[in-house]
Amino acid sequence: MLDEEILKQLEAADVERAKAYANDLERGLKIVRTFPQGVTIFGSARLPQDNKYCKKARELGQLLAQNGHAVITGGGPGIMEAANHGAFEYGGRSIGLNITLRHEQFPNPYLTDTMQFQYFFARKVMLAMSAKVYVMFPGGLGTMDELSEIIILMQEGKMPKMPVFLFGKSFWRPLDKFYNSKMLPLGLISKGDTNIYKLTDDVNEIVKAANKIGHPDIKTNYYDGFSAQSGIQPLSEKDQLIK
Repeated sequence: MLDEEILKQLEAADVERAKAYANDLERGLKIVRTFPQGVTIFGSARLPQDNKYCKKARELGQLLAQNGHAVITGGGPGIMEAANHGAFEYGGRSIGLNITLRHEQFPNPYLTDTMQFQYFFARKVMLAMSAKVYVMFPGGLGTMDELSEIIILMQEGKMPKMPVFLFGKSFWRPLDKFYNSKMLPLGLISKGDTNIYKLTDDVNEIVKAANKIGHPDIKTNYYDGFSAQSGIQPLSEKDQLIK
């Protein structure tokens, strides 16, 4: 068996590390299947709840819950707490996929469902697989990392193209300008890449996008069968071998 051949070539520490990665992913996939794909909201953990963006995130969370959409966040404070708070106070599904960090990150008190991750990459996979719409509120390096990864995966056809909103035009416009004035002229991105996302200041626009997609069954996921539909071929057994 290929898996056995690979394992024989790994050091004991690598085997344990691989098992830990797999455990994070397996647990994550199990919880993702317990709720319908909703709206994943990203943003800073550092903003106070009286910040204007947190107020909008809370409003968005409430509107999404009112329209029957699950609200998914990283489960921490700041923007995440505000969005979860909005969904929770309306009685909606408020999900937090949390991770242990040295500072800032702790589960907020407005979660109906939560899971603690050890690895960033596994958590990001679940935040993506949980969603039919993605919303990026102002954030730091973590938010930029999550935004870039979602855009590149959609760009390369590695994940379904879903609505991606950058909330807060004044905050995101300089980044959008950088993409178009610096990256695009050098051919570092393609012309259509900046059409993957949309800048907005309107929470209702986001809710309308979610309503348009509708409410998939709990067990249904837009990732199911996506590789086959997109023409992406899995690696052959020969290509998977570690040289």
